[in-house]
Amino acid sequence: MKLLYPKLYLNSVKEITIDILKQNKIEGLILDVDNTLIDYQKNMPEGIKSWVQTLKQKGIKLCILSNTNDKIKVQKVAEELKIPYIYFAKKPFKKGFKKAKEKLELETKKIAVVGDQILTDVLGANRSNMFSILVKPIAQKDIWITKLKRPIEQRIIRKYQKKNHN
Repeated sequence: MKLLYPKLYLNSVKEITIDILKQNKIEGLILDVDNTLIDYQKNMPEGIKSWVQTLKQKGIKLCILSNTNDKIKVQKVAEELKIPYIYFAKKPFKKGFKKAKEKLELETKKIAVVGDQILTDVLGANRSNMFSILVKPIAQKDIWITKLKRPIEQRIIRKYQKKNHN
């Protein structure tokens, strides 16, 4: 069960502050795209761009790691935020996380993975010995495969919250 629990559970990526990153000795973030940075309609919520800018100004390295095979979608987000990306990552397998680590040029323990899914983002981060940050999905609308996983993930989150008294 431990592999399925995030190190941190927040409402949004925008709640990830420099202080939180410093406290946990994090110098780089691997970011999911769908329902983490953009919604199902590919809209980026207000404040994401300035959040990324602030982190970059403070020396935090960023890289997108997405499971989607829609290269254009991921590329568009990456270009808008001016950060490198990897698409069709096949999370939770370790290969994509290793590629992102190479792009960030950081030690594993200095990298946090941020995403909205336990069975891909959190599990992959924990398997790769990276700091896992789970965020609530931006929107309720998901692709069909994610819809199937959400009830399982909700049970895991409830157990996690009970254990951590959040």
